[in-house]
Amino acid sequence: MKNLFFGLIITLTLASCSDNDAKLDAQAKKATSDTLNYTTIQWLDTLINFGTVKQGEKVTVKFRCLNTGKKPLMLTYVRPGCGCTVAEYTKEAILPGKEGYVMANFDSKKFCDVVNKTIMAASNTTNDKDRNLKFTGTITNCESTDKVVMPKLQPNK
Repeated sequence: MKNLFFGLIITLTLASCSDNDAKLDAQAKKATSDTLNYTTIQWLDTLINFGTVKQGEKVTVKFRCLNTGKKPLMLTYVRPGCGCTVAEYTKEAILPGKEGYVMANFDSKKFCDVVNKTIMAASNTTNDKDRNLKFTGTITNCESTDKVVMPKLQPNK
């Protein structure tokens, strides 16, 4: 009986944690499948140069979009190109004439010299449905990752 009770509590806890994500996924699926509610988008930023930072610094860049149509705009899919970048974005509907955003948080600790990164963003639009948002910059003060290994000499026996 105790096992059943604890199993029920764990199940309810996990369900409540994923409830928000499930609602967002359902809203995004509805937005992309309902072509009568498509709108238009204008990306105000598609390429950002964050300049020069020292290796290990974290960088945040923000891409803005404008709903130029007559229906609510939904950013339905936003994914960075690699694990060094975390993307945040406007999850609620962007009303006509209003702006939304995609924000990229980039960790430069494993990079050196010039970097070019991409975030893919999809929306419920008739134009520019899938957009690659790009950011670039230069990483300086890099630690060398080169290692020289000298073999240990074994005495002759």
